[in-house]
Amino acid sequence: MKTRLSESAFTGLEAAIVLIAFVVVAAVFSYVILGAGFFTSQKSQEVVQTGIQEASSSLQVIGGVYGMQNGSNPSLGYVKFTVGNTAGGTALDVSKMVISYQDGTTRWSNLTYQSGYTVSGDSLMNAPEWGINQTANDVGTQNTLLEPGEQFILVVGVPVSATVNTPITINLQPSNGAVFQIKRAVPAAITPVNILY
Repeated sequence: MKTRLSESAFTGLEAAIVLIAFVVVAAVFSYVILGAGFFTSQKSQEVVQTGIQEASSSLQVIGGVYGMQNGSNPSLGYVKFTVGNTAGGTALDVSKMVISYQDGTTRWSNLTYQSGYTVSGDSLMNAPEWGINQTANDVGTQNTLLEPGEQFILVVGVPVSATVNTPITINLQPSNGAVFQIKRAVPAAITPVNILY
């Protein structure tokens, strides 16, 4: 008598192997997807933290921006304004700032910092230089670190091209933080002291 062999067990084994292979492939694929998701979310957190750090160390102008006349010439010699930290801002070293100037005809890309705490604007007359004229609310440290609550009066030399009705831009780039732009215009008539609007 001839015996019939049943192949149903072999077919079930094949199906189990295929099912296990699919499960393993799906597990590896999901691990890769989850790893990429975790990596992306970590990078997003780093970007947000960097943005918060840069935004927290930015400057603000306190009060008006003044242009001082160059003797009896019909142009400005230097600009004077007060800076402080924004609310919740961190301390920043003002001496490490990069300041640039631009008007319709002249561009100074990197003005020279004059050290000291009482730099006279007259010494910067029409020169590509800037400095700290005075400090306010300083806790007696007498350093160039602008801390929360402190204010520094800065003087920035401007070229003779800063004449009547000329729009000017002064960029303040701290070592850590966003560029702060001061955009103003020289008034229609220049007096010894001019408020720039």
